[in-house]
Amino acid sequence: MYKKLFLLISLVFSLSAMAQKAVIDFDVKTYDFGKINEADGKVTFVFNFTNKGNAPMVINRVQASCGCTTPTYTKEPIEPGKKGNVTAVYNPEGRPGTFTKTITVYSNASEEQVTLMIKGEVIPRAVSEANPFPVSIGDIAAKQRVVQMNNINKGNAQVRVLEIKNTGKGNVKPVIENLPPYVVVKVMPEVLKPNEEGKVTFTVNSKNCPQWGPFNDQVYMVLNGQRKYTEDFVIRIAGNIVEDFSTLTIDQRRKAPIFETKSTTINLGEVKLGTKKVGKFAVTNRGINPLEIRRVINTNKEISVHPFKASILNGKTAFIMADVNTKTLPEGEYKKSFTVQTNDPDRSFMIFVVQWKVVK
Repeated sequence: MYKKLFLLISLVFSLSAMAQKAVIDFDVKTYDFGKINEADGKVTFVFNFTNKGNAPMVINRVQASCGCTTPTYTKEPIEPGKKGNVTAVYNPEGRPGTFTKTITVYSNASEEQVTLMIKGEVIPRAVSEANPFPVSIGDIAAKQRVVQMNNINKGNAQVRVLEIKNTGKGNVKPVIENLPPYVVVKVMPEVLKPNEEGKVTFTVNSKNCPQWGPFNDQVYMVLNGQRKYTEDFVIRIAGNIVEDFSTLTIDQRRKAPIFETKSTTINLGEVKLGTKKVGKFAVTNRGINPLEIRRVINTNKEISVHPFKASILNGKTAFIMADVNTKTLPEGEYKKSFTVQTNDPDRSFMIFVVQWKVVK
């Protein structure tokens, strides 16, 4: 009898412990900065939240969708009923136009991953009146060398205008070459007289772009048919092709894929010089519809990354492989990151980190 009573009491305590859980409740999850001036520098917003659960809450980490956004957060445990915050700092430098960025909060709360969003429009820095065309491209002067697009929803097009001026003594016919298939350019007027100003209109049609995520294409301005494929004649077209989740219905949201991984950081430990080592990140789809790996964005020479499967069905798990080759690496510690773009509305960009140490 005493044994049964002991087991019953143990079960009650176990159930009570299991029932204790932190609950994170943000005052708002989206903040619109509106129009901000590039010249004014960084802007900040504080997302406040309350722990409405019955157990202490701890934020494990906070991850921004790009390097232009720097998050900080409450480090100490938040007791039930108490408040904490996540602060988002956005740097508009060199990023004219509209922007939408996400900050993912990972904690021990019942909702383990919460996605916050900041958005707004950056008003470009005013061009100096003394030198409104500071970039020299032969006899053509331009207001900038980078044509910066904003986030472009897949299937949509976006237009940017580059203002130019003929600073030479004769007529100049500028033509843009080496264009990718999804960019169309129109120069007006086609021929610029001395001291005449003109416009180069760049249209990016994401429907014709085979890739997702960021792009940074290098094109050349050819003057009067004279091809000089050097840095002095380079113009860059940059932007980011994303998925428009704002049009999803309630039912589509309910059936959306859910990206789940136990960890976004892996430490491979010591790797002998001249050898290879592979890190595996397990990814599970907890949603209903298939989880699509849109793109792996990796700019590191030290690691190569590839998904085991590009499509993960409901309840299934696949692996993202990060290969480290130390053949050309000097001894020392390394920490590299890459980004995975998916069709999960709340986790469309996930950042993974690989660490290792090269030894003899």
